Amino acid sequence: MNKKVTLHDLGSKDFKETWDYQETLFQSIIDAKIKNRRENAGLETQNYFLFVEHPHVYTLGKSGDMDNLLLNKEQLLEKRATFYKINRGGDITYHGPGQVVGYPILDLENFFSDIHKYLRFLEEMVILTLSEYNIKAERSKGETGVWLDVGTPFARKICALGVRSSRWVTMHGFAFNVNANLGYFDNIIPCGIREKAVTSLNVELGVATISMEEVKQKLIKHFTRLFEAHIVSSELS
Repeated sequence: MNKKVTLHDLGSKDFKETWDYQETLFQSIIDAKIKNRRENAGLETQNYFLFVEHPHVYTLGKSGDMDNLLLNKEQLLEKRATFYKINRGGDITYHGPGQVVGYPILDLENFFSDIHKYLRFLEEMVILTLSEYNIKAERSKGETGVWLDVGTPFARKICALGVRSSRWVTMHGFAFNVNANLGYFDNIIPCGIREKAVTSLNVELGVATISMEEVKQKLIKHFTRLFEAHIVSSELS
């Protein structure tokens, strides 16, 4: 099993361009697995972790409801936002500046063959990161992601999750609001969940901005421990 994970920070990058890049990496892992099974080729499957920050974009999961997007095409243009219906699970969400988006593209058979455990580990990575800022975060039963004040009238989501998997290979991932413009969430019903708020780390701490790099370093630290992974940094083409 190859527990090496290649980490690459894409900086600010268009959503569709990043999605295409994910698909390329995702398919390369699947192709290696198919070749191994057909030809007993003994190829080592690769693992990747991409960090990115997208311009304003709304994405709708394959089982999502278009009614949860509250803008028409003209209004999207006014907001300088784009929209894509994509091949992950979950409903609608927003990505934009000030948000740490992570796309682990892993062959889970290098770690464990359990998609439920995978999702819980991604949530735990964020929960542990928030604990370093003295914020108590948790899961909300039946609602994937990371939440604050669960079970109260003030419940609010700080990190959304949505993944795709095939042959135990993953893509898409999580969106963690660090310095996000929360006004953009007013244009959707986030994750299709009504009457629950969305928040951001800087809002919770009562400060203007948080170091995005610091947050990413903390996320990777907890990812490494949870997945027992070996992180290597590389400039991918």
